[in-house]
Amino acid sequence: MPTLEALQRTIISIESLRSVVKTMKALAAVSIRQYERAVVALAEYNQTIELGLQVVLRDQLPMMEMIESPRQHDHCLGVIAFGSDYGMVGQFNEQIAAYTRELIPTIINKQDGCHVVAVGEQATARLEDTNLRIEKTFAVPGSVGGITPLVQDLLVQIEAWQAQYGMNQLILIYNQARSGTLYQPAYVQILPLDQQWLHDLETRPWPSHELPIYIPSWEIVFANLIRQYFFVALYRACTESLTNENASRLAAMQRAEQNIEDHLTEITTLFNQLRQSAITEELLDIISGVEAQGRRAAPIQQ
Repeated sequence: MPTLEALQRTIISIESLRSVVKTMKALAAVSIRQYERAVVALAEYNQTIELGLQVVLRDQLPMMEMIESPRQHDHCLGVIAFGSDYGMVGQFNEQIAAYTRELIPTIINKQDGCHVVAVGEQATARLEDTNLRIEKTFAVPGSVGGITPLVQDLLVQIEAWQAQYGMNQLILIYNQARSGTLYQPAYVQILPLDQQWLHDLETRPWPSHELPIYIPSWEIVFANLIRQYFFVALYRACTESLTNENASRLAAMQRAEQNIEDHLTEITTLFNQLRQSAITEELLDIISGVEAQGRRAAPIQQ
């Protein structure tokens, strides 16, 4: 049976842990709102990129020559998997790792033609557990301000793949929101470009009566716009991953808080019972002492 002092120390430790969990819950909730606002702002930027592509896609011949030209490295696939740096996120990273391992063989047969980088130390560890070789690990941004530098680093990585391996297939894998705190792994294909999407942009009605012109050449403008399209796709994937990471952490902290409350109630009840028993014993000792003293002080009857 634990002593009152030991139970009191346990209660203090549990209350401290509860305070930490509440703080983490609050931070996760604030982060979710922060990343959700970033997604909304990104939608407006993406609309600007698509308007620019609408203009340059009027010149169909150069576009078809660029997109449909023969490719020499059809076997090269680039994969960017988004996870977390820290734990306490449930099965967030495990789901990404399992999904990535199952998805890759459906896209490419040759293992040496696949190049994988991960965002998040925890994601790297889980991916390596599935026998995938991770070329590089990028740190997960701690705020919205850190997303742009990460995306720029990822763009450099993509360009390096293209220069070194002639990579022409690229997918982004991340946890996508379903409803509330629920999420599921999904992927987005960035390369090759979706020709149906390009055709839809080309045929979409222009929002005004005047069609803009552009300089310099079509190829330069198109290439820059596509790079911005990559930027938007990477930014969106990272932001959605961060949103769902914090949603998963919030759910985990809510479960932890409930467990802590249950355990604290149990320990507090036991502490109160032991304290009451100790008080009762002390009172009984006092009463017994008083009664004994009274018997000793009573006069002897003749």
